[in-house]
Amino acid sequence: MRVLVVDDDDMTLELLSGILTGCGHDVDTANDGQEALQVLSRGMHRVVISDWEMPRLSGPDLCAAIRQGEFGGYIYTILLTSRNKAGDSVAGLNAGADDFITKPVDPAQLSARVRIAERILSLQTRDLTIFAMAKLAESRDPETGGHLDRVRNYCQVLAQHLAATATPEHPLEPGYAHMIYLTSPLHDIGKVAIPDHVLLKPGRLSDREFEIMKTHATLGAQTLDAAVKEHPDAGFLRMARNIAATHHERWDGTGYPNGLKGEEIPLCGRVVALADVYDALTSKRVYKDAFSHDIAKAMIIKESGTHFAPEVVAAFLAVEPQFMEIRERFRDNHLAMAA
Repeated sequence: MRVLVVDDDDMTLELLSGILTGCGHDVDTANDGQEALQVLSRGMHRVVISDWEMPRLSGPDLCAAIRQGEFGGYIYTILLTSRNKAGDSVAGLNAGADDFITKPVDPAQLSARVRIAERILSLQTRDLTIFAMAKLAESRDPETGGHLDRVRNYCQVLAQHLAATATPEHPLEPGYAHMIYLTSPLHDIGKVAIPDHVLLKPGRLSDREFEIMKTHATLGAQTLDAAVKEHPDAGFLRMARNIAATHHERWDGTGYPNGLKGEEIPLCGRVVALADVYDALTSKRVYKDAFSHDIAKAMIIKESGTHFAPEVVAAFLAVEPQFMEIRERFRDNHLAMAA
């Protein structure tokens, strides 16, 4: 994520560029707001640090021009200023600035503010990417809308319980439950590559058709592998890839596509496996009636240690009331569900 520094003073440009380059940032410079707009038109920068007072185009005017322009995505702007009046801050924010740094610039503060900008921009990119991919999968299968909402919420409450009961030796990282909530809708992204005559078949699949359908796990993993290769630091893509690849693996090693066993299966895959099956069991389809919660619960308990990871089944039992509430809240309008 390249940073553009804008200032009409060459010594300030050199100072700021040196600080940011030393902190590992890629930096370009411009001597005024007009030049900055020309540089931004190339679409290579997502963070701008601009002086407030400049000829031709001031810092606030540059912010306003950025907000009115098209530069291929959101640009996070930080104004450098020696002003400290409340009215000045309001004027800068109204012009479109995201943050302020007062002069003289503290190197540690400057680097920290840029890291904040990068985090915010990466979150926006993450959420847009997940949403776009999930909508792509949904567009191929008219039954996935409510399914995705239910599964993501089932996964979140399971992960929240697992995080709350984790041991110091095996903690879950902060934000794990929210991350699985965001990425679990991509578990069936590989279905976009399944032929319509299989994906949209109204009845049960033949053995041959089921083998074709099973390839969606590998196809989804391959799709997300390509994204991970382009963005290796994006942890949400790695989790999404692991979910797509492993949510049909089974604890006893009899699942697909790779026959992973036990803790060879990533925790996110184990969680989505239970959430996905519970939703399939309790949802009505053309070829099956919906099972009640109690019947689905009994089937999941029976499969603990074979299909499902025991600790995930234990979490399911602990959050059972929340599963029932989620199921009711996201009840399909076009598919009747059992009581």
